[in-house]
Amino acid sequence: MKIMVLNGSATKQSHTRGLSKAFIQALSSEQVELLTFDVGVDMLPIFTGSPEDREHPAVRKLQAYAEQADGFVITTPEYHNSMSGALKNALDYLGGRQFKGKPVVIGAAAGGGKGGINALNSLRQVLRGVYALVLPDQIVSDPDQHDEKADLVQWDARERVNGIAAELQRVTKLLSAGR
Repeated sequence: MKIMVLNGSATKQSHTRGLSKAFIQALSSEQVELLTFDVGVDMLPIFTGSPEDREHPAVRKLQAYAEQADGFVITTPEYHNSMSGALKNALDYLGGRQFKGKPVVIGAAAGGGKGGINALNSLRQVLRGVYALVLPDQIVSDPDQHDEKADLVQWDARERVNGIAAELQRVTKLLSAGR
């Protein structure tokens, strides 16, 4: 089974990347081939809808990984009560061809307080528009759950990621068998 982990933070050191890394660790097994795409590393041009943009190497990589994926993990920071612009830009390059009938789990890294939920709500709405099957369980990590390197280190949060990753594998396996 192939799972794509899409990190939606463009900042160099981000808690979102630490959350993505925790999912990568939780999903690492002989049964899972991981396809990772990081909007902070694989810089995408601003989506304009032009055919030339689709030839950009990062766009081609994003689309190829998404088409191969049987399931997804998508993480985002919360910016102004929504997902990051870099993640929305990446999702604009994708559509139902990549997502229809495939399970997705979502997570957000909050800046503090009770942030993160609005980002997940807007992400869930966009994913519904591309026919993704967004699983109900989700996670918001707070800054105090990460160490100085932005890694997710708090035990309860790691256990939550492990449980969500296991559910994604279970649902992905069931849905893949039906294709």
